Amino acid sequence: MTKPADVNDNEWDQEVLKSDLPVLVDFWAPWCGPCRMVAPIVEELADEYNGKVRFYKLNTDDNVGTASKYGIRSIPTLLVFKDGQMVDQLIGFRPKSDLKRSLEKALS
Repeated sequence: MTKPADVNDNEWDQEVLKSDLPVLVDFWAPWCGPCRMVAPIVEELADEYNGKVRFYKLNTDDNVGTASKYGIRSIPTLLVFKDGQMVDQLIGFRPKSDLKRSLEKALS
């Protein structure tokens, strides 16, 4: 199982915005129930899209700068980036099919 890597405020630009592949970032916090529900889906997708999309998790409690920069008000929020630009946003628990559709759009 491919686990999404942790990313923080300091690494954000290098890991996410300068990535040569599309990136999905899972904004989460340890106390968030729906975040725990979405995590296994994100891990499955990390396996399926290994080598095509990068997957990261950002703990909003520890990385307030990045979370506020992107206006994250409720979690889980999943943001998809391509060429340094945010191309999609999924808020709250969403089925795997919604996430796949978003990733396919970023890959096309």
